[in-house]
Order: sequence, then C-alpha cells, then structure tokens
Amino acid sequence: MNAHYDTLEEEVEDLIEQLRRYQQAYYVDNRPLVSDLAYDHLFDRLVALETEHPQLRRQDSPTQRVGSDLDSSFPEVRHTIPVLSLDKAYSDAQLLAWIEKTEHKVSQDVGIVIEEKIDGISIVLYYEEGLLVRAVTRGNGTVGNDVTANVKTIRSVPLRIPVARKLAVRGEVYLPRQSFSALNEQMDVPYANPRNLAAGTIRRIKSSEVAKVPLQIFVYEGFWEDDRQIGNHLLILSTLASYGFCINPNMGYFTRDAQTSRANLERAGLKGFAGSFAEIGSYIKAHTAARSSLPYEIDGLVAKVDELALRESLGYTEHHPRWAMAYKFESPQAQTVVQAIDIQVGRTGRVTPVARVKPVQVAGSIISNITLHNQDYIDMLELGLGDSVEISRRGDVIPAVERVIEKNEQSDGTYHMPPTCPVCSTPLVQKGAHTFCPNVQCPAQVKGRIEFFISKEAMDIENFGPETASVLFELGLMQDVQDLYTIDYRKALCDQPGFGEKKIRLIEEGIEKSKNQSFKRVLVALGIPELGKKGAEILINAGLDSMDKLLEVARSNDIEQLVAIKQVGMKSARMYIDALQDPVMLKRIEALSAVGLKMEQDAGEPMSIDQRFAGQVWCVTGSFTHFNPRSLAMDEVTRRGGRTVSSITGKTTHLLAGSGAGSKLDAARNLNITIVDEQTFLSMLEQTPTEEEKQGEFSF
Repeated sequence: MNAHYDTLEEEVEDLIEQLRRYQQAYYVDNRPLVSDLAYDHLFDRLVALETEHPQLRRQDSPTQRVGSDLDSSFPEVRHTIPVLSLDKAYSDAQLLAWIEKTEHKVSQDVGIVIEEKIDGISIVLYYEEGLLVRAVTRGNGTVGNDVTANVKTIRSVPLRIPVARKLAVRGEVYLPRQSFSALNEQMDVPYANPRNLAAGTIRRIKSSEVAKVPLQIFVYEGFWEDDRQIGNHLLILSTLASYGFCINPNMGYFTRDAQTSRANLERAGLKGFAGSFAEIGSYIKAHTAARSSLPYEIDGLVAKVDELALRESLGYTEHHPRWAMAYKFESPQAQTVVQAIDIQVGRTGRVTPVARVKPVQVAGSIISNITLHNQDYIDMLELGLGDSVEISRRGDVIPAVERVIEKNEQSDGTYHMPPTCPVCSTPLVQKGAHTFCPNVQCPAQVKGRIEFFISKEAMDIENFGPETASVLFELGLMQDVQDLYTIDYRKALCDQPGFGEKKIRLIEEGIEKSKNQSFKRVLVALGIPELGKKGAEILINAGLDSMDKLLEVARSNDIEQLVAIKQVGMKSARMYIDALQDPVMLKRIEALSAVGLKMEQDAGEPMSIDQRFAGQVWCVTGSFTHFNPRSLAMDEVTRRGGRTVSSITGKTTHLLAGSGAGSKLDAARNLNITIVDEQTFLSMLEQTPTEEEKQGEFSF
C-alpha cells in the first residue's frame, strides 16, 4: 500500500477516479493529462490490488472494460472482431519470461513476431466484396465511431482489395514527425505531439479538411471470414502487403534457433530482423536507442505468437489476448529549475506546497507546476529554491520531482513551509504527515467550501458558477454556504459588470430549484471529510436516512454503529462524527434546514434496496439500450445483493445477454445457466418484492 493512503480501500477509490479522468482526457478530449506509462502504472497497480483483494473490485472499475472512445459525434458501430488492449512488460527479462510461460502452456516451441507499437490512432478497416465499407475507431473495444469518410482520404488506405471475402484489418493511423512540425507551426493552439494532432484530424466533421493533413497508416492484423489457409502472423502480413496495405518493415522474428527464424521470414517474403530468443534483449536495446531517429513516433514494441492455432488455444482475458505482449519504453525524464514554491489552502484546510518550475516538456506535456505533497516529501528530497531537479511522470498522476541534480548555492538550503497560513495568518497545525490551517473562517477555505457546494458533484446549482460565487465572496456577502439562500441577488448584482436582469433571474431560479435536491446531495454538499456520493448512499441505505439520525449518532459518539456498516472504516467513522460535532457544522446544518433544504430521505424512496439477488452470481455480455456502459447493469445486481463476475464458470447462476452476445452465451447454454434478456432484467428491477423475497427467498 502506498504511504499516502491509510487503507487499501482509499487507494483503490483514488485509482479508479484518476483513471476515469485520464480516460476521458485521452480518448475523448485528445489532450492527455499524463503519459501512457504513468497511466499504465496506475492501471497495473489497480489490477494488482483487485487481484490480491477481490472484495475491493468494483463494477465501475476501469479494469472491467477497455479504455474509452475518441469522440461521440460520429455514428457508433459494433466491432465484429476482438479489439482489445495488451498486457505489458517493462523489461526484456519480463518479455522472455512471458515467452517461456507461453511455450509451457502450449507444450511446444513458438515463433514470436515483434513489431513497433506506433503512437497513433487505432482503426479497424472493414471490407466486403473487395470494397472498404467501414472504418471504425477502436472505441471501448466493443463499439467504436464510424469515421469512414475521413479514413478514405488517407492515401495509403486501399479503397479496393483483390479479394471478395469479408476482411477486417487493424491498423494505426499516424502523422509523421516532419509533417507534424510543419502543421503545428500554423496552429493557434499547438498540439503536444503528433498523436494528438492525428486524433483531432480523424474526427473532423468535414473530410475535405482531413484530406489536407498527410495522415498515414501501418496495418498489423487481418481477420478473414472462414479462411483456414492463413496459419500464421507472417502470412497475414505478407498477404496484406500483397493486397496493397502498408506494412511496417521494422519488425523482428524470433524462434529458439536463428536459422529457423531466417528461413521462416524469407519464406513469407518479408523484410526484417531474424534471430533467436537470446537476441531479443539486444534487439530491444537497439530499438530503444533508435527510437528518436524514426520518422514517426513509437511508444513501445508488440510481441505476438506467430501461429494462429496456438493463439486460439491461448485465448483471451476480458482485457487482453494471452498471445500478445506490449513492451513499453521507459517514460522520458527532464531537468528543470525550481523557481518558487507556493502554498495552497484547500476547502478542508489542508495546506499543500506546489513547486513552480521553469516550463519543460515531459512525455508530450509542458510541465510548470509540481505538487510537493508535504514537508516530509520536501525534506526527503532536500529541495530548495533555485535547485536544479530531475522530474518525470513515471508513476504519479501529477508530475514528480525525482531528485535534486544540483543545489542552488545561493539558497537557504531545504525549503520549509511557513508556520502560519499564507491566507489568514493563523498558525498551522500538523495532523499526521500533512499540515492544516485550523481556521474554518479562512477565506481560502470559505471560498473552497462554497465552490464545492454549488458544484455538479454536490448541489449542482444551475446557472451559478464559480465566477458568480467569487464576485459575491469579494463583495463580502458570503461567509458560509447558507448565505447562498439569503442574499438579495438583485440588490447585490445589479451594478456588477456582466450581470443583467436575465442572468440574475436565472441565478435566483437555480437557487430556488436547488431546494428540491435530495437529502443525499445535501449530505455530500456539507463537505464532511471522506463523505462523497458513495459514502452518503451507504449511510442512507444502512438506515441513517435523516440528519436527525446522523446527529444523534454524533451526539452519542456512537462510532461502533458506523463501523458496523459495511464499507465504513474506523477512520471514516471518526471523521464523520468529528464533523457532525463541530459547532460551525451544526450551525450550517441548522441554517440550511431553515431555508428549506431536505434533511431526510423522501418518503417515496425505499430506505434500502431489496436484496433479491443475494446468493446469485451474474455475468454480462453483449450491448444494451438502457445500460451503456453495460457495467451499469452489473451495478444494479450488486446493489441488490448479487455478485458479479467477468467470465462464465460453473458457479455463475445468471447471464445477462444483450444484442451481439458471443461465446459467453454459448457457454451459459452449455452449463444450463439462466439467461436473461434486457427487457426481462428491467422487469426484474421494477418488480415489488414479496415478503418472501424481502427475506431472501426469491429465486428465478
């Protein structure tokens, strides 16, 4: 467990939220917040935790699905071939160990093809009757976006192939480095790297604009319908090349014997390096050294089992094929200078030092700010102002200072955080490894609480953004969140620039409408430490469905009652009680109640969801109308006491099957597992449980 987490549950929760955000930035916005390696390290850590502690695995975990989509403005198309991610290795030793393990599984020698992992946009080209009919982005691995018109402008993509059978071809669309540099100079807002510019181009609305960008493609996989004549990957590549596709010549082929490798590569009519497994290490080293001199960007290598029959035998996991492995290059590091260290005060009073460094590019992003976490972290680095430092994005979400390269001889040595709050001058206090401002009326905390209260995560007050809150705060009209409901907005804002009659009316309507928000949202918006949407739902479902009940627990200091609730730990319970005993919090709750905010669960809502799926084990396959992503359906199962799994086994009791269900449906039929379609599942969710069902005796 990482040192800055108190429990494994906290680390898993944080990893899931981080990965969600980075998936959104990478696949939808096309402006990554972190490097691929940083993302991979976070993903691998989450996989390791969920594997070692299955009880921590959540259905909305990024490990349950592959990635996210590039854009939602193009029609969605379902893939007819597996479009999965890849397992990863970070050293030649790991790669060789995987090869040895693979040979042991299939009980025979294997051939291994190693290709460059192009840093571009994954595309699947679908051909029917010899014509290109669809070009689809990878998307989530099951459904992607149809970008056919744009892909047809790429000159290296054949519009016709010399065979009439159905064919699906996987490839990577990329932009050469030289073209990227020339185009990027013309951009009002330059792109960080060629991959981002290629992604932005492939989703442009007008294909005529796409045609002006010299995108290129390398293809690396082909899937023929009912074609048993192609038995290995080398033949796939040579056949695709004969059709007119562009194949990357920078490839290697390895077996236990270099002579056999050369013979097989020559027989396939392909160029590349042929060697033995013993030469893989030097091959990787040479590729790593030559990476920066290539005319295009690569972020690793991909090793694949050559024989297709062995691939079929090895099969797939939900996340990746077992017959392929990606070798990932180490993330580049950079050197810079610490120009200043600022102190930030959050809404809970936590004080965080942030280094302002001379801007430098790391892994495709310009870095100018680096979180230093706490004084212990600074002391460990012996970091001072003006020091030259090495930074990276290797494993941290926020770029990290790796080490001090050269001390600034003119500095005062290691930096020390100030003894008082930089905002309100209150003496700071230490709580564990972190530093806090204890003054709850500190302007930075007040402003932070108000901005959180109005945010989408909390009360979601319409037409009331941080800018409006800031204006009112600067006018001295808001000392706490309850003031939002007592301000005379017409009087306060009528003379302020940008606030006309219509805008003020919308603000008033948003405030009034927010009084109808649920008790759960009110509970979250209070800003109790460690209490988010999930925590509020857990408390309500456990019977603490009103503010009076929660305050009674706090008044009696009944920490045992909270700890007895599943998923509420000792630390969180202590924080809840301390917050609800705070006189300032009590005053806030009383004031919000007086203005009409809900302080108990609506009578129409059940106190807790019936556990009708208790004892059942559910799996899901296919796509759905009402559950997109399909993990939402599994959330409904777990909320009703069921357990969910990613694959069919003898212990699976139910399979929820959507359109396009595949091998899981066949497996369920063979094992006589109950198969449920979407409409039936919706009916099951809407049924009112009988007395027997409420007692856990319900079965299907």
